[in-house]
Amino acid sequence: MEKKVYELIDSWRDEYVRMLQSWIRIPSVKGEAAPGMPFGAEVRKMLDRAVADARDMGFAVRDFDGYACDITLGDAEEKIAVLGHLDVVPVGDGWTRPPFDGVMENGRMYGRGTNDDKGPALASIFALRAIREAGIPLKKGIRVILGCDEESGWEDMEYYGRQEKIPDVGFSPDASFPLINTEKGMLGLELRAPAARTGLRILELAAGDRVNVIPGECRALVEGGEETAEKVRAYAKNTGLPYTAEVTEKGVELTAVGIPGHSAYPAGKRNAIGMMLLLLRELGAEGPVAVLAEAVGLEHDGKSLGCDCRDEVSGALTCNMGILRLENGAWFGTLDMRCPVTADQEALRKAAVAHLPGFETAATTMKPPHHVPAESGLVRSLLAAYEEETGLEGKPMSTGGGTYAKVLKQGVAFGALFPDEEDLAHQADEYETIDRLMLAMKIYANALIRLAAE
Repeated sequence: MEKKVYELIDSWRDEYVRMLQSWIRIPSVKGEAAPGMPFGAEVRKMLDRAVADARDMGFAVRDFDGYACDITLGDAEEKIAVLGHLDVVPVGDGWTRPPFDGVMENGRMYGRGTNDDKGPALASIFALRAIREAGIPLKKGIRVILGCDEESGWEDMEYYGRQEKIPDVGFSPDASFPLINTEKGMLGLELRAPAARTGLRILELAAGDRVNVIPGECRALVEGGEETAEKVRAYAKNTGLPYTAEVTEKGVELTAVGIPGHSAYPAGKRNAIGMMLLLLRELGAEGPVAVLAEAVGLEHDGKSLGCDCRDEVSGALTCNMGILRLENGAWFGTLDMRCPVTADQEALRKAAVAHLPGFETAATTMKPPHHVPAESGLVRSLLAAYEEETGLEGKPMSTGGGTYAKVLKQGVAFGALFPDEEDLAHQADEYETIDRLMLAMKIYANALIRLAAE
């Protein structure tokens, strides 16, 4: 029977590719809420597409008022959960291919959501279909839950949990293989302060779309002329960082070009907001800009905020300024910290406040860390599936990323990015290799059989 599962998966390759392309072509970025569309029209359209595709496969599907849907196999009361999401982050800068076309090149599909998380989520549905059509007897049910607000506030899971009991055990195909059993806590801060009345006059600044994205570009307009522009060029030469300055009728337009990425994985990235803060301070900015340049700048460990810490289980704290803008004479910004398992988030909040004089600071997110012991049956079963399908040794890992695994009593993140693959989640030219997604599909089928048939 299990051989039949893999034969079916192989036979569906072309169908999977076509269906994933149809999913990628829906730009399901969170938008303005409307009746029946709590996260906007495009996310609603994506949910409708997923519901229709799953029903065409013959599954029982429920739509939870535009917040999420679930797809169920088996009538047993005890169920194994697979939690994915249909929303995606905004496109951002630097794409060399259309972000919502599902372009195929050299076995890769390019597009926002190919990796995070439409490709893996759809692979889990195909794995479920293969188990059903191969006639694998199950002692437990399997429920795939697809949310619509993972990249923002997780209102989808809160709503779903009020309508339906979420299974206790399962995984989220929204990270990396072999397996992630430890997720750091999350501390989100919003910062507000009036603009300085002295120093460099900053006329405009707006950068960043999401708190959990490292911005790749920051633009600002400041008062000045050619002398200011020359200072910028000199600073760029001295630091080796990519800045530009153009003198216009309105002032000097400044641009800082960073290296974008996911806020949880800052290594090798460069925050364009941090670059701009350092430049503005060099040009004479005072007040809140100077405070942020000193307390945040290009650091991603929270050291100058008094927040740097680490532990053996989950590693070091990371900190990202995802949004900064000047609005009606006041500054607004966000900080996204991913905190070690043993960290005291309230103490971290207080430390940040103490290092940000002049700012009103509010905690918008305080999510606890999540850990499932490596010796648990869930971890052992999933690693066994990974090892059997890949021939590679599997060991659990920790991450600063946050997945729906946290909503489960026993939940882990399981794929779909393989150890040797480039992680472009939240970045330009996001892609997934179809061969690897098909392998992930087989791993998911193997894992679900282990969890639900025994």
